[in-house]
Amino acid sequence: MYFPVSWSKNILQLAIFVLLVVFFAGIFDDYIVSVALSAVALLGFNLYQLYKLNQWVWHSKKLSPPKVYGAWEYIYEGIYQLQRRQRGQRKELRELVKRFRKGAEALPDAVVILDNDATIIWCNRLARLELGIKWPDDLGMRIDNLLRHPLFVEYFQTADFTYPIEVPSPANPRKTNEYRIMPYGDDKLLLISRDVTRVSQLEDMRRDFVANVSHEMRTPLTVINGYLEMLPMTSLDKDPLAHKAIYEMSTQTKRMQNLIEDLLVLSRIESSSERIYQHIVNMPNMFKQIAMEAAQLNSEKQHQIEFHIDPDLCVYGVEGELRSACSNLVFNAVHYTPDAGKIDVYWSKVGANAVFKVVDNGDGIDDKHLLRLTERFYRVDKARSRKTGGSGLGLSIVKHVLNHHNSLLEIRSIVGQGSEFSFTLGYELIPTESSKTQHAHTSQ
Repeated sequence: MYFPVSWSKNILQLAIFVLLVVFFAGIFDDYIVSVALSAVALLGFNLYQLYKLNQWVWHSKKLSPPKVYGAWEYIYEGIYQLQRRQRGQRKELRELVKRFRKGAEALPDAVVILDNDATIIWCNRLARLELGIKWPDDLGMRIDNLLRHPLFVEYFQTADFTYPIEVPSPANPRKTNEYRIMPYGDDKLLLISRDVTRVSQLEDMRRDFVANVSHEMRTPLTVINGYLEMLPMTSLDKDPLAHKAIYEMSTQTKRMQNLIEDLLVLSRIESSSERIYQHIVNMPNMFKQIAMEAAQLNSEKQHQIEFHIDPDLCVYGVEGELRSACSNLVFNAVHYTPDAGKIDVYWSKVGANAVFKVVDNGDGIDDKHLLRLTERFYRVDKARSRKTGGSGLGLSIVKHVLNHHNSLLEIRSIVGQGSEFSFTLGYELIPTESSKTQHAHTSQ
């Protein structure tokens, strides 16, 4: 119960003290002695109250305060109210922690909470099963001392948690775990491990299937195309139907060969483990070759193609992949821009980044198609794609290459005015002059 401050009680206590002084003065006939004795009595009373307070706070199991008098009522009541408030808060915190732990235990993923020293604070049951963490024996252990796979150790020590990694499970090498680390709170880390064994197996099966089927189809298509080329076209001129049939078979065979080549390229890009920081790509030399190839494709279209290339701008990356991405964007502009169009290719430094851009004045693309252009085998105009021999995989290849180089394909298009395809490589991929010199020495 709250005791409000009572002035009447305070005045009464003061009056009692004065009376006590007068009482001792009447006995000893000395006011100094009476004041001293009264002060000693008051001090003894307060010391006794302090003793009771100490016993109540540190030794008593009772929440309610003992019976006291005077100003100590307010002190005891204040402490009592604070204790009640703190107990209520502790109860709420316990309930909150309990709900959090129940929620974490119900997650389908292994969860480990780490402090700023990478030591384990808490983990759920699935983490103990999947990661081999012994609880509570491993409490306070460093996570990189328990998960010793080199890929995980490198991933954790570099502290770049932008993307997750896939590593064999420490509890079962036949399983594959995906590790994702997220900073939160005050220098805390949240490690989430997910079993992606089935997904990884399905992806490997799909990739192997595409690669094997594409590889096996190359041989019969090469044989068919060889025999078609051996057929004398002069003898078929008298038979228009046969001439048309041979022409269509030859065209579709070449289209199938292009499709298979694109599938193989896409499969190689998806399964590539080459690091983008290992090699410096001479982009100006690469664009010279792309320009020559584009000129050959442009023999019938008669486009005005101009390359605006920064002669000194090189980047870190995988040369074959970047060549596929850039050539696909340029060749698409050549194929799909109406005859005698204008195509501009830009490679330049914008701010601290490197930007590649292909701009044409073609028919443009409706907005409803833009989000689906990078899907496999998606075509805006199927009839025109068949006519040009397109496989529908070019932009999908570009997307996967740019994902590997931490970039995105940007598409801007206005129907009737043209399109712009571009991507940006971050400043981290632009080598310094010293790194160029070092790379030149090592390559020699």
